[in-house]
Amino acid sequence: MKRWISIAVAGLMFGMVAAVAAQVGLIKIDGAIGPATANYISRSLDIAATRNDECLVIELNTPGGLANSMDDIIQKLYASRIPTVVYVSPEGAMAGSAGCYITLAADVAVMAPHTTIGAAHPVEMGNESETTNSIMMQKVGNAYTKVMQTIAEKRHRNVEWAKSSVVDSKAITSEEALKLKVIDLIAKDFPDLLKQLDGRKIGDKTLHTLNAMAVEMPMTPGEKFFQLFWQPEVMMLLMLVAIYGIIAEMSHPGAIFPGVAGALALILLLYMSATLPVNVAGVALILLAVALFIIDIFAPTHGVLTGGGIVAFFLGVLMLFKHAPSGYHLPMSWIVSSTLVTALFFIFVVSKGIRAQFKPVQAGRETMLGRTVKALSRIDSQGGRIFIEGENWNAVSETPVEAGQPVEITGIEGLTLKVKPKKP
Repeated sequence: MKRWISIAVAGLMFGMVAAVAAQVGLIKIDGAIGPATANYISRSLDIAATRNDECLVIELNTPGGLANSMDDIIQKLYASRIPTVVYVSPEGAMAGSAGCYITLAADVAVMAPHTTIGAAHPVEMGNESETTNSIMMQKVGNAYTKVMQTIAEKRHRNVEWAKSSVVDSKAITSEEALKLKVIDLIAKDFPDLLKQLDGRKIGDKTLHTLNAMAVEMPMTPGEKFFQLFWQPEVMMLLMLVAIYGIIAEMSHPGAIFPGVAGALALILLLYMSATLPVNVAGVALILLAVALFIIDIFAPTHGVLTGGGIVAFFLGVLMLFKHAPSGYHLPMSWIVSSTLVTALFFIFVVSKGIRAQFKPVQAGRETMLGRTVKALSRIDSQGGRIFIEGENWNAVSETPVEAGQPVEITGIEGLTLKVKPKKP
């Protein structure tokens, strides 16, 4: 009897130790979904699986993001070696657009009270004509409707609502989502989430999260950098640096640094535009604005073209990210400030630099041509001397000139001036 009691006590103690030793991985995503987010989730899943965590909880608050990054995340959630939980939190948070797909693709979909999910219709780049773009959008919409349907069927969630979130851009609250069986749980906070997850069976694994310790995995410095880097504000700054740098180098030849900075910014801008959608019409308007600014420097329009350039630049920046996904739109404060700064740059910097290049030379050797001075000594083909610009110069003349006579400078060869007699 004592033997069985000892075994039971040992088993109980072992169970308590195991419960205390259990841990749950936790990551937090607050903002648009992009390449850095996809890498962050992938890395965290690998770490959590290596540590044999009970599960990985992804605390999510996003308006949406890039389709390619969303696809990568969904594939990682499917291939995860440990259970995954997406928790839309805190109160007031949302899982919009790409966030809706990610939430439904997790093993367990959880939302905090008074949160929102839905509006999952994809938004793509608008480079084509309106008719072509409409057809392309219809094809993309049909494709992602099937993607959402597949996710809902795989995770045993409300397929009809999942499809309507794409086709009709429907969005619902957490309370409605639970009622419609779009999500599995509503948890008021993280401890409540762990309590409700405890004992839940996912595949072959039963979760023991009641007394589990949450271990948060923050973004690496590189992921934080790219999370900030892959933003429309950064693209706008790169575009301005490219414009300012290249134009400054053209208006002030030989400065070198502005040209190098502008070229690097342009290369980075082209690289980012391959991932983050940019409206071609917006780019065209910005280039038109730059052309109007430069033409107005030479044309006497009294600022009319500059005014047109300001309007074109404002509309171009306004349209630049028009077709970008949720979370990748440029704030109005950036649009207004970049327009004003660009206008001032062309009015006060570029105009002065370009006009300075077309002014006549006012100093240096070139200014001596055509000048008339008196000969200091006899000047012939063998040489002589004149005084100009505060210096004595060697001079030669095909027609001999006596000392004191006026001569006109006709050319320069090295340190010798060519002169001819100046007639009264």
